[in-house]
Amino acid sequence: MTPQKKHPLLEKAYQFNTVRELRENGTYPYFRPIESGVGAEVTIQGKQVLMLGSNSYLGLNHHPRVIEAAKRALDTYGTSCAGSRFLNGTLDVHLELEEELAKLVKKPRAVVFSTGFLTNLGIISSMVGRGEFIILDKLNHASIIEGSRLSFGKVLKYRHLDLKHLEERLFWLPPNKGKLIAVDGIFSMEGHLAPLPRIVELAEKYNATVMVDEAHALGVMGPRGEGTAVHFGVEDKVSMIMGTFSKSLGSIGGFVAADDEVVDYIQHLSRSMIFSASLPAPNAAAALEAVRVMTEEPEHLDRLWHNTRRMKAALDDLGFDTYGSETPVIPILVGEDENAFMMTIKLQERGVFINPVISPAVPQGGALIRISLTAAHSDEQIDRALEALEQTGRELEIIN
Repeated sequence: MTPQKKHPLLEKAYQFNTVRELRENGTYPYFRPIESGVGAEVTIQGKQVLMLGSNSYLGLNHHPRVIEAAKRALDTYGTSCAGSRFLNGTLDVHLELEEELAKLVKKPRAVVFSTGFLTNLGIISSMVGRGEFIILDKLNHASIIEGSRLSFGKVLKYRHLDLKHLEERLFWLPPNKGKLIAVDGIFSMEGHLAPLPRIVELAEKYNATVMVDEAHALGVMGPRGEGTAVHFGVEDKVSMIMGTFSKSLGSIGGFVAADDEVVDYIQHLSRSMIFSASLPAPNAAAALEAVRVMTEEPEHLDRLWHNTRRMKAALDDLGFDTYGSETPVIPILVGEDENAFMMTIKLQERGVFINPVISPAVPQGGALIRISLTAAHSDEQIDRALEALEQTGRELEIIN
């Protein structure tokens, strides 16, 4: 519907035809309504579909203990704190969760935000000031990029995982100025691990601070799911560890863990904390119980890696390009954006839900479909998904 009067500001919206065209030709792959809880299988348009697009790596969003903890918190605290953490929105369950998270990632203290996105906005925008520098991997998560834009620091990027380029960036920066290297522990689309040992070596050499976003690594890397910093044994050399609850911890929210003084600084200067409503108690309680389940029941992590190895080996044998993934995030290179859209729709028709990743998130001609494995998947489900992936890959000539 075209408005009677076109405003200059809105003109770009009325000329945005990409979505309409995809809907018309039946290849629009976004905002697909799910009619059930998100587990190993979901219901879409009344049909059971294998879910290979969920970030619930440990499958804890359906764990009975996690659900029961959220129910108890709902009965005790209600649905909302009706205010920000800074004022009336700090509950004892928030403090309990922060204590458990700090222990998990081996830091003195942690503070919880309402979402992971707000966490990165709050950390970077408050910590990096005018005359200081932020050095980013080009494929860092959008929340890191946006947090950097909100700071008054100068942003420099280095080529993905290119540590020589990182060192070139650091070499030319003033030695006595603040420098933050912010990096994903696991890159959310590519499944690559950040080479943290070498990054912290460079940080020490050039007097820089390291922050690691463990959003996709919490519950995945480390002996108990502590993340990549603990996995590599460099948690004492990483100054700030950020994580989220919306992946392995079966809830929503985020946190940063660091020294007492750093946490104090962030929570008193971070606008995304001070001016955002507090994390509701049921979400905090669910995340807290998920941390406990994760550490007390290691079979979930073991199963996740069993499923990852099974899927990755089979995809490689079929001839798919899995982009060098080392984690439960397994991308498949499909080329043009249209291939990603077509593969997404055809797989759903064959009973498999996956996510497309297109430009500008990846270079033009480098579109991916992103598979994410969870501990909830069975061997039979993985084999069923592989059959659909093989059929679709051959049909679209992604594999021979």
